[in-house]
Amino acid sequence: MTGIITVEELTQAIKNSPNNRGIDEVEAGDLALHVLNFFGYSERIIDNILEPEDRDAFYMLEDNAILTTEREETTLYDGREWRIHYWLFRRDKIEELAENRTETAEPEAENLSVYDELPDDIWNRGSEQ
Repeated sequence: MTGIITVEELTQAIKNSPNNRGIDEVEAGDLALHVLNFFGYSERIIDNILEPEDRDAFYMLEDNAILTTEREETTLYDGREWRIHYWLFRRDKIEELAENRTETAEPEAENLSVYDELPDDIWNRGSEQ
């Protein structure tokens, strides 16, 4: 993955995250779009712009290693220390999760039912044989 992170890549990364197994495509896509709307084309965003419910989603993505935080400290004119917190995408992890499509897809063999292997005559009742 080079350049910007697309909605499709982030959606797939969210779906393939260990803590998000079972999340459907629509929900993962909505979350990806929501998060990308904060970032736009930026590499990082300041935490202050987030509402509490948005921050909860960011923490969930941090738990899945899709996002990470960074902080910057600066000294104000009056000598006080000021901390600025940022959110950043972990491009390496997003790429890894987005490309790991086979891990969430069930192998064909697992889609078979135990009934598929039974012969057709098994369904005849004892008196009809």
